[in-house]
Amino acid sequence: MSILVNTISEQEEKVLIAFLDSLAIQYKKDVEESQLVKDFVKSYNDDLDKANTEIEAGNFVNQEDVELLFQNRRKPIK
Repeated sequence: MSILVNTISEQEEKVLIAFLDSLAIQYKKDVEESQLVKDFVKSYNDDLDKANTEIEAGNFVNQEDVELLFQNRRKPIK
């Protein structure tokens, strides 16, 4: 997953970086917009390729199965 964050102040940036570092989350700073677009398109195409592979392997859910699941799920306790 990718998230683009534009901080308002240097303090916000420091707090965010400290938070990400504390969780050992990978991030990139000062990424150019053209690189963001390239990364997004690559990620999008990779997701499409993965979905196509899953569909070709027969691993998919059809609309009727989804509707049946929603009909048969438990009702919340009131």
